[in-house]
Amino acid sequence: MTTTHSRAERAAQARAAESQLAAEGIDGVVFGWVDNAGLTRVKSVPLAQLVPAAEYGVGAAPCFDLALADDSFATTPSGTGPTGDLRLVPDLDRLTPLAAQPGWAWAPADRYAQDGTPHPGCQRGFARRCAEAVERRGLSVRAGIEVEWVVADAAGTPATVAPAYGMSRFVEHSDYLREVLRALTGQGLTVLQLHPEYAAGQFEVSVAAEGPVEAADTTMLVRHTVRAVSARHGLRVSYAPVFSEDALGNGGHLHLSLWRQGRNLGHGGPGRHGLHPEAEQFLAGVLSELPALLALGAPSAASYLRLVPSRFAGAYRCWGLENREAALRLITGSTAGQANAEVKCFDAAANPYLVVGGVLAAGLAGLDAGLALPPETRTDPATLDTAERLPASLPEATDAYEKSAPLRRALGRELYEAVLAVRRAEAERFAMHSDADVIEAVRWRH
Repeated sequence: MTTTHSRAERAAQARAAESQLAAEGIDGVVFGWVDNAGLTRVKSVPLAQLVPAAEYGVGAAPCFDLALADDSFATTPSGTGPTGDLRLVPDLDRLTPLAAQPGWAWAPADRYAQDGTPHPGCQRGFARRCAEAVERRGLSVRAGIEVEWVVADAAGTPATVAPAYGMSRFVEHSDYLREVLRALTGQGLTVLQLHPEYAAGQFEVSVAAEGPVEAADTTMLVRHTVRAVSARHGLRVSYAPVFSEDALGNGGHLHLSLWRQGRNLGHGGPGRHGLHPEAEQFLAGVLSELPALLALGAPSAASYLRLVPSRFAGAYRCWGLENREAALRLITGSTAGQANAEVKCFDAAANPYLVVGGVLAAGLAGLDAGLALPPETRTDPATLDTAERLPASLPEATDAYEKSAPLRRALGRELYEAVLAVRRAEAERFAMHSDADVIEAVRWRH
């Protein structure tokens, strides 16, 4: 579990890190956070400034809580606009020299007020609070987020149109993929799979599960690394929900499992497919809140061009064992450690801290209410008259979010209102746009 450190502890940690990084040829450190539109924002310091930056933080404007994907801003009653300042404090527990950016290291950052109190709009802090709420019940969650991307040439054309999952696609880009693999493993990550995906120019990488906050951190590190390796090969990367019309999009599927005292509660239980009662209640809470959770996990107008039936996106609110069209896919695995649930309706434009925090909050609400999963869906839900479609547009998902009591409580007023304002503003921005215009507008923003 990621924890915060005192100012003195951070300074001592930074002094030790400075010497080691200098010996490794590091000149500067990048601090990153993710805004409510899903864009990664950064500040950096030269290595000589790491100690004061870790001790006191560096300035970060609070207006980015209301930033849209085009760098314009929404408004909210509790927003500060151009006034005020926050402190961006790096988490040096995750300090990582960047294999594909020689001379640079990276660390995720938490945001604090000037008086040292946590900023209520900090998305990473929200994820941490939700993980701690799980732990207070004697439970823990292991999580991981798949990273899908489209790689294109300098002109923006997908770099390969070879068959999905095809060996020819792999051969065409074997040097590029080997460098991606080397960079990720060189940064201490455990890569589970790396392979071509369905859409033209699309690839996917999966890494080992870890704690929820750590999984969100790792997702950002993976995305940074893929982008940097691609740049070194003269290629561009898009994590946008949809790269082109009528193509499968970039998912950000969340895998998670619930544990108690070293036992995976998704395996070996008395319930359906080996679920223990707590695991079923937790997953039932997630399924219940999925329409509202889409406002966190599918945050763009383009997200709903991906979230369509019969495209493996999970467009229906249902669950099923190994059902790739269900929004909630149950995976039993071959061992107890592999059993997990996959939330398929999220995409790569999402802020991963909002995603993991929101899902944990929904799962805890399911535990509190003692919810049960509905009947299992064993086929493509698009073929069933009774299947419930998830929201098909950003305004619909935002309406569901606005009605969600569990998410409102968990996020807190400032973060809840900021997310709501950004989603409403994004929906309004694209209200009169064609699908092609939406895709064009977001293709290179994520």
